[in-house]
Amino acid sequence: MDAEALRARARTPLIADGGMGTSLIDVGVAVDACMEALNEHDPDRVTSIHAGFVAAGSQLVLTNTFGANRYRLERHGLADRVTALCIAGVARARDAEPELVGGSLGPLGVRLQPYGRVDSAEAFDAYREQAAALAEAGADVLVIETQTDVRELEQAVVAVRDAASGLALLASATFTRDDRTLLGDTPEGVARRLLDLGVDALGVNCGEGPAQMLRVIRTIAPLVMPTGTPIVARPNAGGPTEVGGRFVYPATPDYVGEIARALLDEGVAVLGGCCGTGPGHTRAIADAVRDRGPRARVELPAPSVAADTSAATATPPTRLQAAIAAGDLVVTVEMEPPRSFNAAQLVAAAATLRDAGATAIDVADSPMAKMRMSAWAACRLVHEQVGIETVLHFPTRGRNIVRLQGDLLGSHALGIRNLFVCVGDPVTIGDYPHGSNDVDVTATGLLQLITEHFNTGVDRAGSTIGEPTAFFAGAAASPSAPDLEREVRLLRRKVDAGARFVLTQPVYTVEPLRALREGYERSTGSVLDVPVIAGVLPLVSGRHATFLHNEVPGIDIPPAVRDRMASAGDPARAWEAGRAMATDLAGALRAEGAAGIYVMPQFGRYDRAADVVEAILAG
Repeated sequence: MDAEALRARARTPLIADGGMGTSLIDVGVAVDACMEALNEHDPDRVTSIHAGFVAAGSQLVLTNTFGANRYRLERHGLADRVTALCIAGVARARDAEPELVGGSLGPLGVRLQPYGRVDSAEAFDAYREQAAALAEAGADVLVIETQTDVRELEQAVVAVRDAASGLALLASATFTRDDRTLLGDTPEGVARRLLDLGVDALGVNCGEGPAQMLRVIRTIAPLVMPTGTPIVARPNAGGPTEVGGRFVYPATPDYVGEIARALLDEGVAVLGGCCGTGPGHTRAIADAVRDRGPRARVELPAPSVAADTSAATATPPTRLQAAIAAGDLVVTVEMEPPRSFNAAQLVAAAATLRDAGATAIDVADSPMAKMRMSAWAACRLVHEQVGIETVLHFPTRGRNIVRLQGDLLGSHALGIRNLFVCVGDPVTIGDYPHGSNDVDVTATGLLQLITEHFNTGVDRAGSTIGEPTAFFAGAAASPSAPDLEREVRLLRRKVDAGARFVLTQPVYTVEPLRALREGYERSTGSVLDVPVIAGVLPLVSGRHATFLHNEVPGIDIPPAVRDRMASAGDPARAWEAGRAMATDLAGALRAEGAAGIYVMPQFGRYDRAADVVEAILAG
């Protein structure tokens, strides 16, 4: 079916099917099974679900190929089965004898650069491979669905057009509770981009349920309707709720039918369901299509984000603390909070770093004194949505003694227990140079407040705070400081104040760390037995190395390192040189006694940081 035929067919609303994945789970398939493999191994079960939707009124049936791309199949050892499983998926849908078979292409299940490690060309190739297989198998239309990243969506559309230019293409995105994609795009922005890409039908699927679907459709309809492009709406049966260890979708068929009528009134031309919807919901949608007529407009509440007000219970030790105590190599990575209330990109990149093996994410607090989301809020979001521990950078800058203590209590209540105590960059270099630094205590004083007061159950004034906190607090050190004796004196005070670990400024040889240890031993008469997590900032070019060496206090890059970067040549070779030196240095620092490596990505390239993390752990 080409684009013109689709538009003609959609003049009478086209009824799509419901949720294939949740339907398979309902008949006993394990949640973590490879659903697409059932196209070959259990074809009757797949066809029976398709047939149930057709019997309920579905005219467009989507193939059981949502995850049949090389990246998702690789998790099941089936990356080489893309074509075979797509062909089998079309056959299973065709066996149910629907009017139209739509070849389903879901998201790749990986993040694109810079928040992930897959580049645009690789994403294009994966989508093209799947689209070509679905077209070869005889799908009538191709359906790109459940997209959360506009850049990935773009590659999917271009790849499908390249592989199957003669087939009509439907594309839909999914939105979170705040009516934005996971990476922060608005419905209007997504709709405009899809219109620019020239898709043959566009809209929304999945999401938080029918009411949200109607709200989003009402947002994009004024943009889409004048173009004549059919609008697609395929809601979940409500937002999923976990009950007894399984997810339940609360929206009844009657309710879905009611919203379906309102969606039709908004101009929706392709109407079906997604997760949690079964034949009963499809039947209600079919009834709505047959029983169209004037009715009162359905009014909806504004979008809202559910707040998690549960308090975290401190259970020592933290995972970072335990790893250090066990002598494991820890690797942490610094990230900046967003300059927005939307932390989706931070969360996506943190997930990439978690998958690469990072022990924890260091969340900086307004680095360079530039306005950012509160670091403790960013930490909480990473904890909740990624499941990796964080190290909260906690500067004295910008906090008086009352604010310091209130923020400590709030951070602990949110489950944030790893703290990196520092002074923070002065406001004079940031966005608001005339602002106040409000420094009531030094970094050493803050360490004492945490370890001698809060961790014993009292505040600075000696009043009880109910029960002791369990912060694992660390301090800063600059091994390349021009006045090493002064740096050693400061470090001794921090250790005496209770610092449990040390994060260093970036180093480019082991000599600065060795000199710091030797200077500490000369000054104190004892070895530095506090674990040191050594800073490593991978270089990306000769100019980058020159800038850091000449303009960033506390960074000293030896001539041999700068020369190697300068002679590396093009950007790709320069990055290879920078990554190799960072990896080799990490190994040397570990041999020198460092408890871990603190990776500092440059220019927001968290995909490159993930490469470095993997290389360090592999070494």
